[in-house]
Amino acid sequence: MTYLFISDLHLSPDHPRLVRGFFALLNEYQHQHTQLYILGDWFNAWIGDDYTAPWLDEIVSALQQFHNAGNQVYFQVGNRDFALGQKFLDQFHGILLPDDYSLNINQYTFRLEHGDALCTDDISYQRFKKIIRNPLILGFLRKTPLSFRTKLANGFRKKSHAAQQFKSYEVMDVNQHAVEQALVDVDILIHGHTHRAAIHELQGKKRIVLGDWKEDSAQILVIDPTQPDLELKLSTFDY
Repeated sequence: MTYLFISDLHLSPDHPRLVRGFFALLNEYQHQHTQLYILGDWFNAWIGDDYTAPWLDEIVSALQQFHNAGNQVYFQVGNRDFALGQKFLDQFHGILLPDDYSLNINQYTFRLEHGDALCTDDISYQRFKKIIRNPLILGFLRKTPLSFRTKLANGFRKKSHAAQQFKSYEVMDVNQHAVEQALVDVDILIHGHTHRAAIHELQGKKRIVLGDWKEDSAQILVIDPTQPDLELKLSTFDY
């Protein structure tokens, strides 16, 4: 069995090379009995599980083939695709995970999350997240027309991009205390969101930050549990 961790692909019809890169990853690990964990921002935006499009149909088809080959997909929502639900994942027997999830591999306990909850210094974002992720708000939005949700998502992206121009590096990165709290009951924390791929050591524990996907490569984490001591290092996947 192979454990494969990725995040921040930001797939969309506007970036076909990223979509092809995802297909290449599925092909690479299709015959390795892979547990694929996608830790948020799989898509650049998600306006609802009722959205359909040819480019998305191709992704679903590839994932069905991936599952039929004996693999399993797990997904955690990110700040871009928080509206993605189990209904979409059911098409290829994917499993929706909670915002933070514990995973045991050999003698180690891992905590998985997207990473945005760790950026507690970004007060304006955390305030927005609390509002937009409210179940009542999400329930209301799911009942609005797709055209309205598309305009809303585009507006959110533009405002987010504009706001980031005025935020410091430190504000948009993780908060040290939040990281320490996340590591209390686990050995290793894996997350994405910050786009700052690295492995950090903290009081004998590790924080692994997955990379965002570029036009030709991505920083991913692959774990082979058959190794006596788990080799934890980021790998470059070229496509």
